[in-house]
Amino acid sequence: MFVGVRGLRLIFWATLLVLAILQEASSHGVQPLSRIAIHKATFALDNRAYVKASPTVLGLNGQNTAWVTVEYSSPNPSIDDWIGVFSPANFSASTCQAENPRVTPPLLCTAPIKYQFANYSSPHYKDTGKGSLKLQLINQRSDFSFALFSNGLLNPKLVAVSNTVSFTNPNAPVYPRLAQGKEWNEMTVTWTSGYGINEAEPFVQWGPKGEHQRHSPAVTLTFERNSMCGAPARTVGWRDPGYIHTGFLKELWPNRVYTYKLGHRLFNSTYIWSREYQFRASPFPGQNSLQRVVIFGDMGKDEADGSNEYNNFQPGSLNTTSCLIKDLKNIDIVFHIGDICYANGYVSQWDQFTAQIEPIASAVPYMIASGNHERDWPGTGSFYQNNDSGGECGVLAETMFFVPAENRAKFWYSTDYGMFRFCIADTEHDWREGTEQYKFIEHCLASVDRQKQPWLIFLAHRVLGYSSDLSYAIEGSFAEPMARESLQKLWQKYKVDIGIYGHVHNYERTCPVYENQCTDNEKRYYKGTLKGTIHVAAGGGGASLSPFTTLKTSWSLYRDYDHGFVKLTAFDHSNLLFEYKKSRDGKVYDSFRISRDYRDILACTVDSCPSTTLAS
Repeated sequence: MFVGVRGLRLIFWATLLVLAILQEASSHGVQPLSRIAIHKATFALDNRAYVKASPTVLGLNGQNTAWVTVEYSSPNPSIDDWIGVFSPANFSASTCQAENPRVTPPLLCTAPIKYQFANYSSPHYKDTGKGSLKLQLINQRSDFSFALFSNGLLNPKLVAVSNTVSFTNPNAPVYPRLAQGKEWNEMTVTWTSGYGINEAEPFVQWGPKGEHQRHSPAVTLTFERNSMCGAPARTVGWRDPGYIHTGFLKELWPNRVYTYKLGHRLFNSTYIWSREYQFRASPFPGQNSLQRVVIFGDMGKDEADGSNEYNNFQPGSLNTTSCLIKDLKNIDIVFHIGDICYANGYVSQWDQFTAQIEPIASAVPYMIASGNHERDWPGTGSFYQNNDSGGECGVLAETMFFVPAENRAKFWYSTDYGMFRFCIADTEHDWREGTEQYKFIEHCLASVDRQKQPWLIFLAHRVLGYSSDLSYAIEGSFAEPMARESLQKLWQKYKVDIGIYGHVHNYERTCPVYENQCTDNEKRYYKGTLKGTIHVAAGGGGASLSPFTTLKTSWSLYRDYDHGFVKLTAFDHSNLLFEYKKSRDGKVYDSFRISRDYRDILACTVDSCPSTTLAS
């Protein structure tokens, strides 16, 4: 068929649009720090310019977060001028590693941990040449300095550098994150410090609230630059991660409240302590009590001072975090199912994230799954051969958080919480039939006693079930290609109640569905046998939203283009409430109930009927 010039142009632009959509779907935006071409920075120091930061000493009362006022002046101000926050404070050529391929001065071998434009809170900066910022810092095991750059982000020129600022104890134990252990009555606590095992012995002081406290030793991990798989994690994004410690608190009494403190015993016999925290131990598997679970994906991090967010990358992150903190007394466990902080190879951002979630993760188990922005890197064994991890290739997620996996490099695991069994898949490794992971998934689903744990939940980062996200609709699969073909017979055979996924930055709920057909026409109240699995996309935790297709699918019941999270409440063995809440106000915008007895779980449905015999 003949196509004119105008037709060719339309096809060309349409093709570009589709490619742009697919690229956005696969990368979900650009890490803000990657917009800075720090390797192109040049010296333009001017004695007339200055940067001053105060106060110079932070955390005098043990705080690990503090606000700093930065004042600056330039004789040649521009709207493209920006302030970079550097830590360690010395970011000159003397800190360069030999392998870093930077050959032009000033050899800035590390990106700033965050930045902000000079006119952000000083609208007249371009006219007066003077401005100020209030920036929030967290304790990150080193000192800080602030640098004024001109000429924008792509060809920055270093104009002035501030005095240094530091916390009273940069090495202090910080940002505890709880996680369930490999046994139901074990809780783990992981934290970060600047103390290696050659300097101090890490431990946890813990016990029932108000009773005798015991000491349990902690193990220590870290990693080096050569553990990273590529740039920027191995080059300008590298920052010393300090030491990551994990203590194992065992033989807990179900539902009992425990207090704990993080400790380091220095070899001069002095002790370094964190403040005191507390948590409630998990219920035993099958326990009949009120149990409340929050699940979301793709939250990322954001800065309370407004910095670092040049491209509006994770605008809902702080709202989601704030919502959970406000309602923490009504939350028992959290699952963050992949795309954790979107550091994308800028290692400092993991500290920023663990500081942001500390009020949550220090009080309830904070369980994570692996996503593309944690694991994917070409030639490293990831199922998808893209650059989404920024060279981290799973090392940061596997080290910064504990999960009860047999091998954290294979990030699949199961965990029990009272009446719930959770099977968490690792979508960045092959899940197809015949693989090691497929065998794990079947064992996890098959081994649960549904009379004691009636609520069977499947979690994964990428959508392995159903989604009307535009990127999946363009592919024609309405999920990850090959996903349902491999797994839906398992979900049906073992009668999985709900599958919940991230990756697509929106919310969607399906009917109970099997092989693209709704097995129940009810929308709000499911009574008796479910006959299929309800699939939910809950990737609106905070990252920039992704659009839906305009196509109507028979299995899609509710869609929302907004940030939010889901909450499951098990009242007993027969009644479950599902709620979708928006992060902007914490209110419920979608919900349904399941009410059934044990015999309804046992009931025969399509492709889930056990073998029978006519023999008497």
